[in-house]
Amino acid sequence: MAKQKIVLAYSGGLDTSVILKWLKETYDADIIAFTADIGQKEELDGLEAKALATGASKVYIDDLRDEFAKDFIHPMFQAGALYEGQYLLGTSIARPLIAKRMVEIARAEGATAIAHGATGKGNDQVRFELAAAAIAPEIAVIAPWRLNEFRDRFPGRAEMIAYAEANGIPVTASAAKPYSMDRNLLHISYESGMLEDPWFDAAAPENKDMYLLSVSPEDAPDQAEYVELDFEQGNCVAINGVQLSPLGVMEKLNELGGKHGIGRVDMVENRFVGMKSRGVYETPGGTILFTAHRKMESLTMDREVMNLRDSLITRYSTLVYNGFWFAPERLALQALVTESQKNVTGTVRLKLYKGNIIAAGVKSPVSLYNPDIATMEADPSQAYDQGDATGFIHLNALRLKVGKGVEQSVVL
Repeated sequence: MAKQKIVLAYSGGLDTSVILKWLKETYDADIIAFTADIGQKEELDGLEAKALATGASKVYIDDLRDEFAKDFIHPMFQAGALYEGQYLLGTSIARPLIAKRMVEIARAEGATAIAHGATGKGNDQVRFELAAAAIAPEIAVIAPWRLNEFRDRFPGRAEMIAYAEANGIPVTASAAKPYSMDRNLLHISYESGMLEDPWFDAAAPENKDMYLLSVSPEDAPDQAEYVELDFEQGNCVAINGVQLSPLGVMEKLNELGGKHGIGRVDMVENRFVGMKSRGVYETPGGTILFTAHRKMESLTMDREVMNLRDSLITRYSTLVYNGFWFAPERLALQALVTESQKNVTGTVRLKLYKGNIIAAGVKSPVSLYNPDIATMEADPSQAYDQGDATGFIHLNALRLKVGKGVEQSVVL
């Protein structure tokens, strides 16, 4: 009888390395290790050899960077998604893509389950499993950190390190690791350890070595740099006149943003599971793209369309954060977003300087801004009669006057 097959989301770190070995022993299964290349760069070095040495029967390391940028990052940015007014959802948006590919591998390999190393306190467990449920409800999910037998075996990192050493698992880990991090094409997130104290100053000079994507604003160049972004239907398609793929756009903007200390966020956020957590984020390219996209919309998007789309930003962002990327309501919202972007075309010019993004011009062949109408001088088009505003104001003031009259009569 053939062994059970389990596809494990594998990063090569201490947790997933230990989980790989533990799953193999506990379930007497063949473990297929899967790593999504979504922009981790040097973190992927040596992963295949490490997974095989730990006991994986097969290893997939799939380059998903193009798909990540085109089908996940860009649609999310079209929606103006920003969780709790600060977080550009860098970790959140990567999880449904990883889950989607895990399911594809599971089906191709005849695996009956997928597994992940997300803890029972975090958001990622929800994101992985809701995505899997939406696209492959027949495939089981194993979450070791939610199993009593796993937590009893590994109550802390010391036990995991000892297990790794005893089993010849090639990992480098320290019980005194000061923080954890998660990297992809859109951002790096830092949390836990010293960052669990919200009074800890992550921007202090002595902590600058933590950051990998950006220099501190104080260390950024003293000379500002201009950048032009070309948009077509809400997507950035060129930078400084050079046509780029969605992946190329993100890589170039990360380079520019990192150079000028742009995109650092330090926040306490509300996790879906109910607790607050503190996270520090580097999103240099995403921050530039988010700002430029909004500038482009200001010139080309109808006011009421913008108001409608903006009224849905909180809802959309929460859906992404909570793991409902493949849910029907997110897909419905995306259809509205796509329609809203059909005229978001043109060029935005920005000035980058020491952590700041400064507007420096915007133009579009489908601009809704008409200087002849907006001018404070004589209107050559005669499209707007200032006298019409009198009736407009009277009509809008009517309910206010009636309400005040009622209020006064009650007081009297």
